[in-house]
Amino acid sequence: MYFLTGWPRRLLCPLRSDEEPFHIQPSSQRFYFAVLSETQLSVWFSRPSVLIVSYIESAKAAAQFGFYQKAEWKPDDSMIAVATAKGYILLFDVLGGGDDKYLYEPVYPKGSPRVKVTPGYKEEQCAPALSLEMKKPVDLEAPITSLQSLQEDLLVCTADGYLHVLHWDGLGSNGRKAICLTTIPFSLDLQSARGGPSLDLEGVYIRCMEYCVTLDGFAAVLSDGRLGFITPLSNTITTDQLQGVWAADVTDGTCVAVNNKYRLMAFGCASGSVLVYMIDTTTGSMQLSHKLELTPKHYPDIYNKTGPVKLICWSPDYSVAMVTWECGGLSLWSVFGAHLICTLGEDFAYRSDGTKKDPIKISSMSWGAEGYHLWVIPNKQERRRQEEQPEADVVEPPPSSLQAGILQFQFIKSALTVNPCTSNQEQVLLHGEDRLYLTCGDPTQVHGTSDSHPHTHLNPHDGSPMHHAPKPDSSLSQGLSTLLGHKHWHVVQIHSTYLESNWPIRFAAIDTAGQCMAVAGRRGFAHYSLFTRKWKLFGNITQEQNMAVTGGLAWWKDFVVVACYNFIDHQEQLRLYQRSSNLDNAFASVTKLHSDTLLLNVFRDMVILFRADCSICLYSLERRNDSPTPSASVELLQEVSMSRYIPHPALVVSVTLTSVRTETGITLKAPQQACMAESIMLNLAGQLIMLQRDRSGPQVREKETPANNKKLLPFCPPVVLAQCVENVWTTCRTNRKKRHLLEALWLSCGEAGMKVWLPLFPRDHRKPHSFLSRRIMLPFHINIYPLAVLFEDALVLGATNESVLYDGLQGSTEPLEALFPYCTVERTSQIYLHHILRQLLVRNLGEQALMLAQSCASLPYFPHVMELMVHVVLEEEATSREPIPDPLLPTVAKFITEFPLFLQTIVHCARKTEYALWNYLFAAVGNPKDLFEECLMAQDLDTAASYLIILQNMEVPAVSRQHATLLFNTALEQGKWDLCRHMIRFLKAIGSGEMETPPPTPTTQEPSSTGGFEFFRNRSISLSQSADAIATGKFNLQKTFSMPTGPSAKGRDAECAENMYIDMMLWRHARHLLEQVRLRDLGCFSAQLGFELIGWLCRERNRVAHVDDFVSALKRLHKDFLWPFPVIPVGSLSSPLKNGRCRAVLSSRLLKSQSADSLLNSDMDTAPPQAAPSNHTWLDGLEQEGKDMDTASSAHSNQHSPQTHDAFLSLLTNKVEEYSIGSATDLTETSSVVDGDWMMVDENSSTLSLSQAELEHISMELANKGPHKSQVQLRYLLHVFMEAGCLEWCVVLGLILRDTNVIKQVICFLDSPEVPQETVKSVRSGLLAVDTWASTDCLGYKPFLNLIQPQLQQLMDSASEQVQPEAFQPTGQSSKLGGPEGPGSAVAGPRPEDSRGAAAPLGLALPPLEPAGGFSRPPSDDCPPEQTEEQGDEEGTYDCTLS
Repeated sequence: MYFLTGWPRRLLCPLRSDEEPFHIQPSSQRFYFAVLSETQLSVWFSRPSVLIVSYIESAKAAAQFGFYQKAEWKPDDSMIAVATAKGYILLFDVLGGGDDKYLYEPVYPKGSPRVKVTPGYKEEQCAPALSLEMKKPVDLEAPITSLQSLQEDLLVCTADGYLHVLHWDGLGSNGRKAICLTTIPFSLDLQSARGGPSLDLEGVYIRCMEYCVTLDGFAAVLSDGRLGFITPLSNTITTDQLQGVWAADVTDGTCVAVNNKYRLMAFGCASGSVLVYMIDTTTGSMQLSHKLELTPKHYPDIYNKTGPVKLICWSPDYSVAMVTWECGGLSLWSVFGAHLICTLGEDFAYRSDGTKKDPIKISSMSWGAEGYHLWVIPNKQERRRQEEQPEADVVEPPPSSLQAGILQFQFIKSALTVNPCTSNQEQVLLHGEDRLYLTCGDPTQVHGTSDSHPHTHLNPHDGSPMHHAPKPDSSLSQGLSTLLGHKHWHVVQIHSTYLESNWPIRFAAIDTAGQCMAVAGRRGFAHYSLFTRKWKLFGNITQEQNMAVTGGLAWWKDFVVVACYNFIDHQEQLRLYQRSSNLDNAFASVTKLHSDTLLLNVFRDMVILFRADCSICLYSLERRNDSPTPSASVELLQEVSMSRYIPHPALVVSVTLTSVRTETGITLKAPQQACMAESIMLNLAGQLIMLQRDRSGPQVREKETPANNKKLLPFCPPVVLAQCVENVWTTCRTNRKKRHLLEALWLSCGEAGMKVWLPLFPRDHRKPHSFLSRRIMLPFHINIYPLAVLFEDALVLGATNESVLYDGLQGSTEPLEALFPYCTVERTSQIYLHHILRQLLVRNLGEQALMLAQSCASLPYFPHVMELMVHVVLEEEATSREPIPDPLLPTVAKFITEFPLFLQTIVHCARKTEYALWNYLFAAVGNPKDLFEECLMAQDLDTAASYLIILQNMEVPAVSRQHATLLFNTALEQGKWDLCRHMIRFLKAIGSGEMETPPPTPTTQEPSSTGGFEFFRNRSISLSQSADAIATGKFNLQKTFSMPTGPSAKGRDAECAENMYIDMMLWRHARHLLEQVRLRDLGCFSAQLGFELIGWLCRERNRVAHVDDFVSALKRLHKDFLWPFPVIPVGSLSSPLKNGRCRAVLSSRLLKSQSADSLLNSDMDTAPPQAAPSNHTWLDGLEQEGKDMDTASSAHSNQHSPQTHDAFLSLLTNKVEEYSIGSATDLTETSSVVDGDWMMVDENSSTLSLSQAELEHISMELANKGPHKSQVQLRYLLHVFMEAGCLEWCVVLGLILRDTNVIKQVICFLDSPEVPQETVKSVRSGLLAVDTWASTDCLGYKPFLNLIQPQLQQLMDSASEQVQPEAFQPTGQSSKLGGPEGPGSAVAGPRPEDSRGAAAPLGLALPPLEPAGGFSRPPSDDCPPEQTEEQGDEEGTYDCTLS
């Protein structure tokens, strides 16, 4: 409704130092303000806010009359009456200085377009020069308590119990009358007035009184605190013709203000609350409508300490009331009690350091024109206190002329307050005095964050960064109405040329698409388009000044519909202006009206007008395209007189045409009638009245009547639908899927919240139940003030005041900026669907609730709606003190089971409520163990993990461990690594006895990016080794099984058992993967969970890590790694290169150079190479020895030399290049090594001019390779199996990579005595099987098998004899090949991941000649690519590269 914005302005008035203003009174149009101090009357102008004239009383006259106290304007602004302390009324004439005399005039530079166009045209921006002349004073001989202006009379109440009626012209025709209060009969209602109990009014006078036009009477507060209402029984006020009613049970009234539009009387009380009364039309008694009071919920420390109510001010459009108390503070309420702003709490009441501010105490206040400003005069002591300190340190104001201030608070208000026709649009439109705020925006802007408008800046120069709203909630803006895109407003500055001459803006409207706005001020109107970002003003300024918009304006298609008064013809008109043509009367279609229009609204192609003679007119609009410029034709359809139902035309707040109807016509079979204008909704002073078309007469079929003379049906007598209605929303759109929401009527009812008049539909064309009404009114509360309803999205849009503290000016002086926070207006929205569903369930309308919920199930926040519904009901019922006879929670739970998100709704709701309520919740929805199992069956592991938290709090640890194990195994099976990591943490926590308190958060919803990094940094899955052991890298695998070292050995027993338990599960899963030949999954599992793969493989070398069927394993690897089966070019089976050695050299060199290139530009070089672990494995010793013996010749050529182990070693390290990632310098080194290799090849084959066949062979080699990433992964796995000594797997991987050297190495190894005979046999039979298979099914493998023929031969030959083993034992470490010495001893150093950050990178220990020396990074670090790819396939969320 109304929202505070910016800081208040201070207006300084140059008064004498000892007098300060204490009273302000506006003229009827609020263009002038009379300000009183003790002996001075000043008149201020509203825009610009300047002092125009001051009348200063002489000392002699001041002594005679006493100080000034109150003032009142004559309705035509020509006189001011001032009441003085000694009972005098002083009358002043306000004399205008003529049309050409101005006190202030705007000055424009030469050539400015604003120079007056029309001669004699009055520039409205000028402040007029006025003068004040005092007339003869009137002595009433008693202190004056109240002044009230009537049309021709001035009503004065005095402390001796009299009412004086004075004529404004002084002693004119009938002079003055005095009525004694005791002669007025007071009773509780008008019916018992003649004989009932009357009030004893001896010694009582009227303390405060105000006249209400629409009730035709006076609301009065008597001096004993009682409240009364006095009505004249005839047209004139005479002694015997007054009758009073009083309110029972109230004796502490302090002040009163009346609301003419809603016929309400607001009485302030000494208790601090405001009682709002209405008059019962049947009995004439005063009935309490509602109260305005601060609630202990929102203002716990101040709600009962405000003191008595001092002043109440209704805004000029009567939609809000401002209240202030004796103890200070301002508070704003809507007409029916919705609380909007209060300055007694939050940033208004506290500084940023938490100290309390004194609330500002107010002596007088008044609303400015159209309610854009509130003029406030603070108490004297307030200002004294503010200004004593500046005098000490600022010498600026001399003591004689102390500046006293008027504060001007600035407001922006909803367009609904004055132009209620905007209620059928789905936009929020607010207007301040010089700008518009709207929520809509073009979709391109909405979904980006490119909104460049200032966020409710009141000062465009204020560049402080504090009022930029938070970023939009991205989850909501997907697929929703664009209105939810962001929290910023579109701020449109109203064109200054229009504003200068036509301030204040009275009406504003926006079209349905939210792209065009129109505003109307004092004269004319202007419109703006968001497409062009331009305003359109009248080209001819005379046309603008000759019309005034009276009944509002609205958009129809691309026309502005305006109800206006034409000053030339002196008549009311309805005009339509086309948006795209120039704004000129020549392009307008004009219809004459017979009576003043008060309200206007548009429904489809109809305009409805409400006129001053209380009649309603319906017009049809039709677009005509016959002329060059499109125009519209207007035709009168129907007139309906409402004068017998409406006591006063000013009471009608809004009028709307709707398609809402109540009778049986709204079955599902006749949806087409939903489009027709079926009924009129009138908001009559807060009562919503509905007039339906009368369909009881004979019905004529549409087809039978000619189109031109279709007579519209008459309307039935009105029915009252609801009370206390502030706004009504309805739409003329239809949507078969969401009929409930689109055919409903939405009402906002002040403190009572909102109501929806919902249609009830029979299901599936069934006959409706006779007892089921067609519609139902459901009330519900929301936390925001509703300004628009998004019908399909089930949202209410609103706005709310936010404040920002400004502490920049701390110090002895407290300027306004420090006293008041900077106010901004934020967009808000709220879901209301759960309220409606709940209300339907309470009324046993579950079927309707289900239909409604199913129609909205596609909304992005539907799960949230369900959660909210459970949550609200649970909180209410579980915390209720008395037992609930008919609890709703079981019904709600049953209702939610109809939807697939039942399980997650319950668990999310439980996680967000306190533990104490869980038993109540699960008693209604079912046992959490069963729900957990349902989640597992539905494969919804994340939800199951949430249920685990519930179980762990509600059950014994054994139960939660059992369920956690189930979930852990399922997560392992499905490769949900994030969840696995959480489960490991969870299981550890259960075991280590930390579980008396709930766990940290093994929740699946937490963002796991940082968590993931922590996991990879220093952990092995059995975290029993202490961190220092990891850092130094000096432990071996047996640590896992021995008793852990570390300071806190006491709590470690359970932990150790727990680690063992987790390790067992991980081992079991790894065994399962290996049995099924799922090497890719195994690598991923190891990389993601940091599984100790090499150590485990060492133990399992002769068990699971044994390959039964080489052929099927090979096929499975081809499939898993997307690796193509090799093909061979025609005729190359008998190889042209007889020298197999040279061929191998070429192919491996080519591979190497290619891999170096691809490494340079692969996506994997994002992995930062700074942490290069030392990788002391069982190969290190061999390497050392191999380096010493190595020579400059290429290791490839040492095929048949006796240094077999040497060849093997340098080759393995050679391979490092192909699958590890180096830094930039490493890569350059590598490339030079590659060049060197080419040179070696040159030496070997004496020339590089290759034959056609050789080139063909090389290209085939390249074609037979799979993706680079797969190659990296296979190389990594080869490295792992090699380290673990699983020779059979090494053979399989060597075959798929077609790497002769691997096969050579393995076959050399098989000669070692440490290799068990079964392995040798297995490899031999496996290779034979592969050979057989290749011969029949996959000839592509044959060339490779031919290439390794010598090794195969060697294997066959050495079946019985062994190669001498001493060559394999150059250092003490080299004998750790694993064999029977025990499974734990196989790895001499930690797994590469564990040794992060350890010293001595591998490459530094090697001489630069060694090809691998270029890389300072071990092969193990190539598990990241594998991990990232896997994640991309499976979850798409976890993409951290290990560093």
